[in-house]
Amino acid sequence: MAPSPAPQDSGAPSAARAATDVWLPIPPAQIEGLPEGFTYHFWDGDEEFPADPDDCCFYVVPYMKGQAVSVRPLPQMRRLRVVQTLTAGIDHVAGAVRDLPPGTLLCNARGVHDASTAELALALTLAALRRLPAFVRAQDAEEWSPGVYDALADKSVLIVGYGAIGSAVEERLLPFEVEEVVRVARTPREAPRGPVQAMDALPGLLPHADVVILCTPLTEETRGLAGAGFLSRMKDGALLVNVARGGVVDTKSLLAELDSGRLRAALDVTEPEPLPAGHPLWQAPGVLITPHVGGPTTAFLPRAKRLLRAQLGRWARGEPLEHTVAVAE
Repeated sequence: MAPSPAPQDSGAPSAARAATDVWLPIPPAQIEGLPEGFTYHFWDGDEEFPADPDDCCFYVVPYMKGQAVSVRPLPQMRRLRVVQTLTAGIDHVAGAVRDLPPGTLLCNARGVHDASTAELALALTLAALRRLPAFVRAQDAEEWSPGVYDALADKSVLIVGYGAIGSAVEERLLPFEVEEVVRVARTPREAPRGPVQAMDALPGLLPHADVVILCTPLTEETRGLAGAGFLSRMKDGALLVNVARGGVVDTKSLLAELDSGRLRAALDVTEPEPLPAGHPLWQAPGVLITPHVGGPTTAFLPRAKRLLRAQLGRWARGEPLEHTVAVAE
């Protein structure tokens, strides 16, 4: 028997509840406690669909498979009610929202990647400041290269995009005795650790930051945010850390600053991505690059399973879902 109809404000009108298939990118048998009443199918982006997409009411997007794979079944999901990503960012599916059945919810994975992404942001910051890549190259060459290098202690850190991940980054920074953490987000507010300033405050804040950490989602407003003007306002010798999306940074402008030696960067994401062989960013001075590994760690799967179990439980009980970021009109 299918679950009882969910209330209208949960985004699940009763007329659409005849569709009870749920598509998961994790084998259902590996997720304990999934609610009864649904037919679960495993699909992680394979060429063949596991069932008729028109029978799907709840679609969990394959993780880290790219935009083309993520949106491929959506045109055939005519009775869809929920699209659930396993990423905090929804830029790979946001463009498809306008074509979804009216009332369909788009939910993100807020909380799933906070720990691992914040962990990497801290690791990139420390590695870049303490020049660990240079030490690795020196070790490969069997060269002893002592010197005096930057510490994170006593630095001013500006977090751009102070949501769940930004807050988790700050939590990990504090034991390192940073001088201050300055918080910026789309919506100014008072957070537990202090004020969060609006994005329009950035021009006055950037010249004072030793480290700028980008955690903001990629939207039309944030695409190219760290462009020529943004970067030119950063102080000489400052470090830009990007664990957001590659498109938040204008690559051409960043290359100019790196080539001049004025700024350094530590990037988990790039534009374009994957970064192709031969791209000048690979060989730019003062840059550390990791291949978008902020989320995919051993911390991911347990948290993803908890999220899906909780969201599907709410759906089955007719309760509003959490982390809804858009609704199709």
